[in-house]
Amino acid sequence: MTAKTPEQLIYDYGNTVYRLAYAQTRSQHDADDIFQEVFLRVAQNRPVFDSESHEKAWILRVTLNCLKSHWRAAWRRHDVPLDERIPFPAPEERALDNALRQLSPKYRAAVHLFYYEGYSAEEIARMTGEKPSTIRTRLTRARAQLRDLLKGESDDEL
Repeated sequence: MTAKTPEQLIYDYGNTVYRLAYAQTRSQHDADDIFQEVFLRVAQNRPVFDSESHEKAWILRVTLNCLKSHWRAAWRRHDVPLDERIPFPAPEERALDNALRQLSPKYRAAVHLFYYEGYSAEEIARMTGEKPSTIRTRLTRARAQLRDLLKGESDDEL
């Protein structure tokens, strides 16, 4: 497989990278910064991949690394999160979004890659450098937390 241009990679994976960055940060500005950093690294490295699935996994791994750097930044330790209200048409989506925001970043990343991107626990483990059992545990714990959080939402509405 020949190396794609950065423009081709942005066209192919830009939405996926942005969705993952936004799902983790819940900030359009932070997601924009991470998006730019990911494709800057792609342009600098110009990797050649064996297959399209390897290419996508590598780009998602770069995205996860950029997210880790983002959360470790010194200014983030003194950052006070703003309550960004994102309008959703259905109350169920708003409740789910609020519940997802309350998950820790590692649980949120596992949920996003599993449910929104369609990766298996084994594929996520390869991307993140974790064991598949660790990813399955994170997914189980995230589901339990979401269940509790969403149950609380429905109790509040009654």
